[in-house]
Amino acid sequence: MVAQAINGALRRVPAWPLYPLGMLPAVWLWYLGLTGGLGVEPIKALEHELGKLALQLLIAGLCITPLRRFTGINLIRYRRAIGLLAFFYVLMHLLVWLILDVGILSQIWADILKRPYVTIGMVGFLAMVPLALTSNNWSLRKLGPVRWRRLHWLTYVAAIAGAVHYMWLVKSWPLEPILYCLAVAVVLGLRLLPQRRRAPVRASDSPA
Repeated sequence: MVAQAINGALRRVPAWPLYPLGMLPAVWLWYLGLTGGLGVEPIKALEHELGKLALQLLIAGLCITPLRRFTGINLIRYRRAIGLLAFFYVLMHLLVWLILDVGILSQIWADILKRPYVTIGMVGFLAMVPLALTSNNWSLRKLGPVRWRRLHWLTYVAAIAGAVHYMWLVKSWPLEPILYCLAVAVVLGLRLLPQRRRAPVRASDSPA
């Protein structure tokens, strides 16, 4: 009954406000970077925080199906926005690294090829590109529900790659990246549990 009440209230809340609200942390981080609020290495700090926000959004998007399955609370209509915001933050994370951190094309390719955490991070980004490009009704109609859904399984690749990228990046075993890896493992494990009834595929019903 609680879930029904929550779902009833959520039906009156549109998804579009998530886009401007979701971009506010990026605006705040850029402001801090420009005003000295990110410490002695603002570029590194900005890059780190943008990547962490992307991973958090990926995990949040993956939580929507287990939440609906085990509690009845339906946030499906917000999943596309969450997924596109995750891609927005991944793209900014990548651009900060490419332009502000490295800035030398030969060094960029060297890092991608020689540094495992950069390689796996690039894999995660490339997995998210087709997800962002097909997060629309036209792509669902063009691909068909089955192929569209299978394509969006790339969300799992992106989440795993993001968590591993964060773990390898810190080059030690602090608690925070371990918790992110555990969160991804738990959420994916819950999603793999047998589903008693398959819900119809809708335009917003993406793993992203």
